[in-house]
Amino acid sequence: MTTTELSQQGREFFAGQFGQPPDGLWSAPGRVNLIGEHTDYNNGFVFPIAIEKRTVAAAGLRSDRRLRVASSSFPGMVEVSLDELDPDALQGWAAYPLGVAWAMAQAAGEKGIPGAQLAGVDLTLTSDVPAGAGLSSSAAVECAAALALNELWGLGLGREELARIGQLAENRVVGAPTGIMDQSASLLGEPDHGILLDCQSLRAESVPLGFAAAGLGLLVIDTRTSHSHADGGYASRRRSCEEGAKAMGVPSLRALGPGDLPRAAGVLDDETFRRVRHIVTENQRVLDTVAALQAEGPSAVGPFLNESHVSMRDDFEISTPELDLAVSAAQSLGALGARMTGGGFGGAAIALVRNGDAAGITEGLIREFARAGFTAPSIFPVSASAGARREE
Repeated sequence: MTTTELSQQGREFFAGQFGQPPDGLWSAPGRVNLIGEHTDYNNGFVFPIAIEKRTVAAAGLRSDRRLRVASSSFPGMVEVSLDELDPDALQGWAAYPLGVAWAMAQAAGEKGIPGAQLAGVDLTLTSDVPAGAGLSSSAAVECAAALALNELWGLGLGREELARIGQLAENRVVGAPTGIMDQSASLLGEPDHGILLDCQSLRAESVPLGFAAAGLGLLVIDTRTSHSHADGGYASRRRSCEEGAKAMGVPSLRALGPGDLPRAAGVLDDETFRRVRHIVTENQRVLDTVAALQAEGPSAVGPFLNESHVSMRDDFEISTPELDLAVSAAQSLGALGARMTGGGFGGAAIALVRNGDAAGITEGLIREFARAGFTAPSIFPVSASAGARREE
């Protein structure tokens, strides 16, 4: 679906819900993380892209203090007063946009804008970012809502601040202990560029990819096994990383390099060591991937994707049989590299392929999933696209 078509749907959905046109439309993309998994909350490096699949927020100011939100993906409307916006009471899909509203109100207070000056808002969400596939549908919602509220409330917050607001909403309100990568990718993405993000300094560098010029593309292999970052596996991995950093006497695993791993093996128990080894080696893979991309071109990225998947499968233990099949089958069918992407425990894998091989690899993957008795995957190409923006 084109963004124009999605925007038209969003405009019509808003009018159907609230009986009048919105004041504006804002959209934000999902993301694919090329490499750098679970490194963001360890103050490490990540290298994501924004993708063309987006969430559109249609919004309009009200004359009172009510917030009303509706989603074309879920039944019903949720309504709450700004004066009663309690982060501990927000639940379900509405916790994402209303969590952003709560976090934005906090930010407004820090800028000296009293919360009582903020007007109510009607807001609807329309999206073609697959939910639960590891493509950060949640960050797309958060960033579209944040962009809309930032403009409607006249807060003048920069994109780095909006990324932190989205992360705060996800951590504090939704209860998912994620890092800042997803919101940063959604807000900062550029066509045909990856975003090299240092999650310690929050310095972001836009890096040309050159995939199209090289005749390469990315396939997303959505295994249709959903995950949730609010579930225990993600929190357990984060806790292991924090315990490993504490045992090694460093503020975060960012402070460790490959040369520290022999000492870590003697200090940590086996499971914690493997969790730490993944983060340390994955940080290095991000830097090596960008260096290889710039020195040798995009085809050099493939081996790092393969190594990343092995590390996530064996050391961080966040893969699944469906994801492992997607990766191994794509590799055997001719992909230059493949890995699971996202938080793990389900979701999607990505494969870097020659454009001429994409159709055959897609057919082969569907065949291999059927042979294994798995649900047929959803497979589609993605390309690096623009970040969040006002549509009209």
